[in-house]
Amino acid sequence: MRAITLLQPQKLVFGAGAFSRFVEDTIAASHKRIWILVAQPLVDTLDGGLQEMRGAGIVVEVAVYDVGEPTFSHYEDFLKQVKDFGADTIVGIGGGSVLDLAKLLAAMQDSTGQLSDFVGINLLRSRNTQMVCIPTTAGTGSEVSPNAILLDEATLEKKGIISPFLVPDATYIDPALTIGLPPKITAETGIDALSHCIEAYTNKFSHPLVDDYALRGIALIGQNLLRAYEAPDDMDARSAVALGSMYGGLCLGPVNTAAVHALSYPLGGKYHVPHGLANAVLLPEVMAYNLSSNVQKHEQIALALGAERGSTPEETAKNGVEKVKELVKLCEIPQTLTTLGVQREDVAELTGLAMKVTRLLKNNPREVTFSDAEEIYGRLF
Repeated sequence: MRAITLLQPQKLVFGAGAFSRFVEDTIAASHKRIWILVAQPLVDTLDGGLQEMRGAGIVVEVAVYDVGEPTFSHYEDFLKQVKDFGADTIVGIGGGSVLDLAKLLAAMQDSTGQLSDFVGINLLRSRNTQMVCIPTTAGTGSEVSPNAILLDEATLEKKGIISPFLVPDATYIDPALTIGLPPKITAETGIDALSHCIEAYTNKFSHPLVDDYALRGIALIGQNLLRAYEAPDDMDARSAVALGSMYGGLCLGPVNTAAVHALSYPLGGKYHVPHGLANAVLLPEVMAYNLSSNVQKHEQIALALGAERGSTPEETAKNGVEKVKELVKLCEIPQTLTTLGVQREDVAELTGLAMKVTRLLKNNPREVTFSDAEEIYGRLF
């Protein structure tokens, strides 16, 4: 068995009251200038905790993020604010967009380099600022991963910066913070988390250590997401999906994702389709494409999802694909590219962009050629 390295936050707090623990820990720590990037809908919810920190003598500056998925321009705008403030701690409170930006800002606050210099794997080699992540969606897993993804507006490409220095020092996962999410966001981010687990488990570079995280995440999300969507105040369902999302995030560093994400990036870049929604549309089709590469693993995915066992492993595996399709449908997520406004005549351009995401395509258990990618897109109209 080959060696594998898992990178995780030094402190990981999960469960009810985790946000209160963050406030308590911050007051007890020596860090006194805290810059917080927070998603717009959460400003009022978090105000009590922020006021408590200010009352303890901590200087807290809050920047509000409300502009969709992050771009290099967004990063540059916030970086100026961070440098002017001089934070000793940077905190991201929100969904994956907020967390990815906060992680990069913490790493780059003292850097004289350009962010474009660090696109790729392990090119970012330092960080001097304390970094804390508090997710308020159960989807990206950014709160425990070494990844950050931004859109390059000039090329319409989503570009990844992957580095151990992007793993937060501390992460606080409080499922109660997901209660106010609109059902649509709950569903889309939940399928994103499911795709992380499925793509890690079926990955060409999968590993038994990560497989355990992935399968557990598949079961937690697959069997609880619909309940979280239909009954938003159900804390058991919310907690299960949040835990599954965390497991998916832990898979991202040592193994990462594959063709689902590679093909979804151009939909976000060209059409600004939200990341989770793009993955939800693509996931069943890519699962069906990959099934023949490892029937046994796809069978285990099906069983973890709660799909019916068939008369053969292949039949069970196919039931798993149908189970994901059913979950997407029941969560009222669009199932075709047409409903997302994608034009068929753009498929060649989308395919060209997807084929550039070699860092993910190389992970796919079945090779994806240009024509294969075109066919996958084409079947979704």
